[in-house]
Amino acid sequence: MAENTEQAAAAPEAAEAPKKKPNKLLIIIIAVALAGGGGFFAYGKFFNSASGASEKKKEESAKVQLVPLDPFILNLSDQKFLKLTLQFEMDGSVKPEEIKDKIPELRDAIITLVSSKPADSVSTPDGKMQLKDEILLRANQVAGKPIFKNIYFTEFVMQ
Repeated sequence: MAENTEQAAAAPEAAEAPKKKPNKLLIIIIAVALAGGGGFFAYGKFFNSASGASEKKKEESAKVQLVPLDPFILNLSDQKFLKLTLQFEMDGSVKPEEIKDKIPELRDAIITLVSSKPADSVSTPDGKMQLKDEILLRANQVAGKPIFKNIYFTEFVMQ
């Protein structure tokens, strides 16, 4: 009988324990939900500010313009041929229409420079980067101010 009393005494504690666990569990669930909601709110604020930055980048990239030149077919200094097509990247300060008058001078500067190079010097990746730098330098000299930011080779075929 003493065992029954102990069981009876333990039974109320066991009955009370499940009541406390749902309350603790409920509090934990609410805390997690609130923390998650706060995190979601902060996450949304982060991406709203990041999208504002991406909109600024889009506006800046809209200002950047590409000016394509007709393909060049050139004799290199060692009697090899090079077909070269490129585009100039310009900042937004000058419109491409304003450069049209300078295109014959640009083409002349590029022909003079590239035709003086041997095939070995422009066939390596480093040689191509050096050639880009030299063309960019000459193009900005022809323009009279640094309006060209980069050059893209869209075709580079050597034979």
